[in-house]
Amino acid sequence: MENFLLDYLEKADVGLKTNIEGAGPVITISRECGCSANHIAKGLSKILTGYSSISAGRKKTEWKWMNKEVIEEVANELQLTPERVKSVFMKDASTNLYEIQSVFSAERVYDPEDEYVIETVHKVIGRIAIAGNCVIVGRGANIIASDIPERLSVKLYAPLEWRIKQIMNVSSMNYADSRDYVKRVDRQRDLFVSHMAGREIMNIDYDVAFNYATLSPVQIINNIISLLKSKEII
Repeated sequence: MENFLLDYLEKADVGLKTNIEGAGPVITISRECGCSANHIAKGLSKILTGYSSISAGRKKTEWKWMNKEVIEEVANELQLTPERVKSVFMKDASTNLYEIQSVFSAERVYDPEDEYVIETVHKVIGRIAIAGNCVIVGRGANIIASDIPERLSVKLYAPLEWRIKQIMNVSSMNYADSRDYVKRVDRQRDLFVSHMAGREIMNIDYDVAFNYATLSPVQIINNIISLLKSKEII
């Protein structure tokens, strides 16, 4: 685990004991399978770090972006392998998620050990979000950080066919396998975040959504920066 994440968590432990009004700023990025978020998160962290260095009256602040680092920190806290932690995010829905009245019951999909992992994921992301100056990709971060005033929740989406082609371009899978993969990963992510929220995820859970099929990463990043400025987060 890199030192910057440990530093984040140490600072955040103090924040957890104080008023959440001082938390953040944080950006969360949710994405459909096939909409790569890492490139956007990395670009945002570089631009926001540079922006803080030229802002009048502001001390230069380094922004970080996190994805797999969250899994690594959870694994470290629970003394599990990262693969075991990742497996919780990969739980599959065996039936239609919203046709089951008791779908959010832990007994239906997640066993007690899974629930312990999920609880730790919630704690780790909460600490990172409170420490602020970070872009967090996936893991239900938009739900966990929803009460932080200085936050922007972003969703990346695209038509199914476009996303299937993206997976085919970066893998050796054929069309049928890529389609099944995209649908399976979407179900897994939907299940995890909905379980985290205790309800179906809706459009109101995001501040803004971008169509990855019609907008370039640079255009998406520029729009996010503009929104951060207009919301006076930066």
